[in-house]
Amino acid sequence: MADTLTGDTITPQMLRFERELAAPIETVWQYLVDSDLRARWFMGGPTQLHEGGALGLTMRHGNLADETDPMPERYAPYDGKAWSETITKLEPPRLIAFTWSGGEAGEVTIELDRIGNDRTRLVLTHAGLRGPDDARNFGGGWGSHLAVLERRLEGKHIASFWALHAQAEAAAAKALGLSA
Repeated sequence: MADTLTGDTITPQMLRFERELAAPIETVWQYLVDSDLRARWFMGGPTQLHEGGALGLTMRHGNLADETDPMPERYAPYDGKAWSETITKLEPPRLIAFTWSGGEAGEVTIELDRIGNDRTRLVLTHAGLRGPDDARNFGGGWGSHLAVLERRLEGKHIASFWALHAQAEAAAAKALGLSA
């Protein structure tokens, strides 16, 4: 397997995902900060790229797969929802941090480190979670979005975002000792 899982930590208060990605740091950085590229693996939206600026997010998860990928009923009310979070730290091309739910559901920090000329270590930490429900929800979300990012950077086909999401959510539930 070309992409390498080097470590995940899932607790009721914090998530930490570490991935080795098959792209130079500059490319990975663009997938984090360019709205159009970010929309291909996570959520795009208008962004003011400076500390204190807005990170725009629009949920269009039906667009993350390369095939028709019906959204599960429980997520349908969120389709098209747009909002912004606040960028709290910015050190291009190495680090971006932003609030989640205005800080009510913590802060997300994404750190990048160069591995040679053509690989990047990404560490995503979502700290300040409100408990096991947040950890399962965000664990499933971040796990699946990072799986899409890995595949996009490798030029691989993505049949179903929602299948990746179900796998990631089950892994988060298992790590938390919850039923899937």
